[in-house]
Amino acid sequence: MWSVGVTAVMVAVECLEVGSSTLNKAAMNKGKSDFVLIVYSNAFAAIFILLPSTFIYYRNRTRPPRTVSIICKIFGLGLISCCVQTCLYVGIGYSSPTLSSAIVDLTPAFTFILALISRMEKLDLRVQSSLAKSIGTMVSIAGALTVTLYKGPALVTSSFFLSLLYIVQTSIIREYPEELMATFICCVFVTVQSTVVALIAERNPNSWRLKPDMELIAIGCSAFFAVALRSLAHTWACHKKGPVYVSMYKPLGIVFAIIMGVTLLGDNLYLGSVVGATIVAFGFYSVIWGQSEEEKMVDDKDIDSLKSSSPKVPLLQTKSIFCRNYA
Repeated sequence: MWSVGVTAVMVAVECLEVGSSTLNKAAMNKGKSDFVLIVYSNAFAAIFILLPSTFIYYRNRTRPPRTVSIICKIFGLGLISCCVQTCLYVGIGYSSPTLSSAIVDLTPAFTFILALISRMEKLDLRVQSSLAKSIGTMVSIAGALTVTLYKGPALVTSSFFLSLLYIVQTSIIREYPEELMATFICCVFVTVQSTVVALIAERNPNSWRLKPDMELIAIGCSAFFAVALRSLAHTWACHKKGPVYVSMYKPLGIVFAIIMGVTLLGDNLYLGSVVGATIVAFGFYSVIWGQSEEEKMVDDKDIDSLKSSSPKVPLLQTKSIFCRNYA
């Protein structure tokens, strides 16, 4: 039941993130700078969403200690997140939300390799569940690349940074298991870092002006869904399931992007998009099945270890004790 809840949250986050990307594309079409959108989205998320949530959550709880080592690691995580957001927003500005989703189609592969190197994942092809996860990963990547080949080349750098983000995020949250506080601190760092980038890349002062139209709606939705909710959900899921499990949901974004692009932005529907989306779905379900089977194996091992560790008195010994008591 817990696994179903995590799956539902991750699917919903991917859908909402693609919807936010569609709104950002509409705002960029009206002249809003992609660099400024990153700054305002993270600033709004940190000030109006994560900061009040942190005060409310830790009002009656002891605030976790924050060491210099943890702060430095979160700063590095924020730097990686800033790079990922910059690549994705630039991709949306020059293309479409569909291509932006296709940009991260290699994320599961990079994450799987980095997780094996960092020993966060184990690969045993003799086990059926592990084989299913490996095949499902490759199938999902093939489906995502099918869509990408019809739309344009993938930006491998962005996929690698996103994979690195999941690995570092998982490492930090296992050492500092406070999802809300870690997300808030990281968002503050991303706001500062993206402001520096925007001041260098965007020289037009008018780009910083906020107008009460589609731009403000896009920033609000991006702050809530694409920054605060997504970051918190990904951090929580990395803590519960690991980085590879979280990365496997990224190809689903292509499916949602195709649907929203056709219905809202009037994009053309290509045969490759339909075929690729179908392949992604098969690969996704294969990985989810493999993950559930591994969890069942772990639960069965825990039950067996509990049974083996419980004290048992042999039958002959019980009979001898009974005879002595009545002798």
